Amino acid sequence: MRKCLFLLMMMSAVLVGGCNNDGPKESGISLIKTTNPTPVAIGKNTKKELDLIQSVEKDIEGFKELYDVAVVKGKEDILVAYKVKHMQRFHMKKIEKKMNKLLEEKYPDENFIVSSDYKIFLEAVELEENMKDSNYSGKEAEKKLQEIIEMKKELT
Repeated sequence: MRKCLFLLMMMSAVLVGGCNNDGPKESGISLIKTTNPTPVAIGKNTKKELDLIQSVEKDIEGFKELYDVAVVKGKEDILVAYKVKHMQRFHMKKIEKKMNKLLEEKYPDENFIVSSDYKIFLEAVELEENMKDSNYSGKEAEKKLQEIIEMKKELT
């Protein structure tokens, strides 16, 4: 009898503890559904830079094979992370080649890092979330962006 009571109390404690969730953060759920993160510029947010990253995001979102895009502009580089629709995953190399060609032709003066890797996308969304915090400095953001770029280089 004591074992049954003890077991029942333990299961109740686990169930009650498991239900204590404040809800997923955007970066946590970004792999499951479309999050549409806003494009971000690190450092000076001049109108020219904001227009540039919004234009880049609009161009990339025009690809029918994609369903989510994150754009982060650093001092020298622009990170473009995207998610491909499930049935289009077989054509990822072709999609990335087409995307690189479009970006190079339309923005020849910019240095783009393009990635379809979920980890890179997740890190970009997390960086965008962190930049909303007023205590997160531009120096920290640039350092994080460079870490993401290094991660991308390691993957290729």
